[in-house]
Amino acid sequence: MSNATKTAQVSVDFAGGEEYVVAMRDHLVRTDQPPADGGADAGPSPVELLVGAMATCTAFYAGRFLDRHGLPRTGLRVTADYRMGADPQRRVTDVRLDVTVPAGLPESRKTALLAVLQHCTVHNTLRHPPEIIIELDEVES
Repeated sequence: MSNATKTAQVSVDFAGGEEYVVAMRDHLVRTDQPPADGGADAGPSPVELLVGAMATCTAFYAGRFLDRHGLPRTGLRVTADYRMGADPQRRVTDVRLDVTVPAGLPESRKTALLAVLQHCTVHNTLRHPPEIIIELDEVES
């Protein structure tokens, strides 16, 4: 790993079919593929989790901004639309995040809010990709 200051761990275990269970701290999230991709749709796909993380991070930063300025979070919503590429390597090619803000947000605060949203940790990670190292371990018998 590079000069990261904090480490954390996420583990993923096979559950059956195309289903996996992701463990993060004390939380479990089930992932699966939609039926068209061979799954049973028992949970979001990994790509949906990725886009969901982008939308959630945006909502978090927006919520903190509203709190700092004494504005309510009521009605705050982030909707993410994304497109998959048809290149040889499947990937998300673009994501549009629409942020619905509570009524009455002063026009003068909208530019500041947009600037704050550019600092989302998930977005920063995608803009400056981390080094990814993949290693193989064998199951102990």
